[in-house]
Amino acid sequence: MEPAGSETEGRRMLVQACINGARPVVQHPALSADATLAGVEAARAVAIGAEEIHVHPKDAEGQDSLAPDDVARWLRALREACPGVPIGVTTGAWTEPDPDARVAVVDGWTDLPDFASVNWHEAGADEVAAALHRRGVEVEAGIWDGAGLEAWRRSPARGACRRILVELPDEAADSVRGHAQGLIAHIELDEPSIPILLHGEGRSAWPTFLLAVELGHDSRIGLEDTLTLPDGQTAPDNAALVRAALGFVAAAQRTGSADASAVTD
Repeated sequence: MEPAGSETEGRRMLVQACINGARPVVQHPALSADATLAGVEAARAVAIGAEEIHVHPKDAEGQDSLAPDDVARWLRALREACPGVPIGVTTGAWTEPDPDARVAVVDGWTDLPDFASVNWHEAGADEVAAALHRRGVEVEAGIWDGAGLEAWRRSPARGACRRILVELPDEAADSVRGHAQGLIAHIELDEPSIPILLHGEGRSAWPTFLLAVELGHDSRIGLEDTLTLPDGQTAPDNAALVRAALGFVAAAQRTGSADASAVTD
């Protein structure tokens, strides 16, 4: 097992495994609608060095779900497989478009995650965050764009977040640095003490991970964000993605810098 976390420019970098996301399970053999199998997948990522798990609980049809029974089933399976590992879930609006209904579902959870992500460009973000905090669940603030950034800056929950997720879309590698640094600069001006987790998806996943290493921010990797290894080959599982990510972190430790040329668009 490789050491969990790494030191980059004087701070410890956390690597989170995002094991499934909203992807249909047919997109990859390691994706499953079965919570027990997902727990095995999460445990393999943790064995490599992932320190947290971000998961999308599923219903019986394999769709993302916030229903109390589904959340409880998935949390129990992952906690059995990964004892002591913090586990977070999505609260994305696609799981329940009506903000009031989303708050009611959170209020009805019987098993609680350690944290949950809230997308601030979505309607009802403040109310969902407040519901999570009432239940004792920490909040990751998802910032995708300028509109989400402005909504978060006005939010009463702004300073109470566990971390800020700076999330880049599927975009060309040469767009990553400017996009990420623009959002980060505003966030650090408002809340300099809150940790930032920087990640991308699709084409931006690996360039953004390398930028996170370079800048000393936390990051995540997994089948939610990319199905491919840095060389473009299909990853066999989440553990392979975590292993490749931690390889970049270890290389940066040895050389003192992240090698952005290691990932091409």
